[in-house]
Amino acid sequence: MFDFGFSELLIIAVVSLVVLGPERLPKATRFVGLWVRRARAQWYSVKDELERDLAGEDLKRNMQEARAALRDAESAIHDTGEEARQEFEQMRAAVAADPDRPPGQSPADEPALSLPQALPADPHPDLTAGAEAAPARMPAEDLAPIHAEPASDIHPEPGPGDEPPPRA
Repeated sequence: MFDFGFSELLIIAVVSLVVLGPERLPKATRFVGLWVRRARAQWYSVKDELERDLAGEDLKRNMQEARAALRDAESAIHDTGEEARQEFEQMRAAVAADPDRPPGQSPADEPALSLPQALPADPHPDLTAGAEAAPARMPAEDLAPIHAEPASDIHPEPGPGDEPPPRA
């Protein structure tokens, strides 16, 4: 706020010593110090109050932004729900009109050919050329249950050459 250097303070001290004298100078410095402390305390009080008001305004603005975002999300959810409800009603009407047709399939979606006519007999002729035909079923011995090995084989005991891990 005020920019006092050492030379300015020295001049003020000498002038006050000459004007006030040595008897009244200590009392005057205490009085000036008291007023400086009060002014500084008042300044900090005003500064803190302004910071609190600004923080309150910032909080109010953030709350308004959050409420606006919540309203937007709520309207988007409502719109999506309405669209889903309309699609459901359309599907219900389609099923009521033709109960034999699967839901979601219109008459234009029906295939012109049946599935066996549409697919070739061998979709990958180059992969199966020259290979023997695989059996249609697995032999019964391949379907036998698999037995697990005993636990001692999974975690064998340390042998004579194995050393235990070092202790920390």
